[in-house]
Amino acid sequence: MGQKVSPIGFRTGITLGWKSRWFAPKAAYGDFLVEDQSIRRFIDARLNRQPPYAAVARTEIERTRDEVRVNVHTARPGLVIGPKGAEIDKLREALESLINRKVTVNVTEVKFPELDAQLIGEAISEQLKRRAAFRRVMKQHCETAIATGALGVKIICSGRLGGAELARSERQVMGSIPLQTLQANVDYGLAVSSTTYGVIGIKVWIYRGMFGQEPEPVATAPRRQPRAGGGPGARK
Repeated sequence: MGQKVSPIGFRTGITLGWKSRWFAPKAAYGDFLVEDQSIRRFIDARLNRQPPYAAVARTEIERTRDEVRVNVHTARPGLVIGPKGAEIDKLREALESLINRKVTVNVTEVKFPELDAQLIGEAISEQLKRRAAFRRVMKQHCETAIATGALGVKIICSGRLGGAELARSERQVMGSIPLQTLQANVDYGLAVSSTTYGVIGIKVWIYRGMFGQEPEPVATAPRRQPRAGGGPGARK
């Protein structure tokens, strides 16, 4: 049997930092852990699962003696902040009522969502819900990530792909993915697509280069959609 390990957990504490940063006495550790999970689930349900989709990649939590600091990493910071900060104030008030503590919310922009594994997985999930061809979607996201500056991409989709009776796994790999090299900056994301014919799991690995030696990302132009009936070979 293959022994798999999450690239994020494999590197956490060695080359990657923790997503929750706080110290607690033994009596309060469990309560803080449950609060962190509640905050992440609430933000995901509010900003990622209902419109307007804010494309939240991850949520980092810090604690002091008096307050909880929540740092939301998103590709669309304007949707999280809202006009004159109205939406972020509503989010802060909702989090304070959820955990009964003082909360500070900060928003950090993800400048290159094409290189974020979690955002790629969520994008594929949304396209599969709209019955897009899974092979074309996987290949398109791999090519976009490579064009943006990734050195390697691997995407695996598992489930009733295309509505088939038998569940199976399909993968798309471009470049190299050094999973056992701790100095390699490998991002990992897991998303779930709830389609009408079943649940499809999506796993994404992105190799950005060695830590401190990552190539500079390149902004890619949006893909142009062909016009219906256009082109020199169109029928008259």
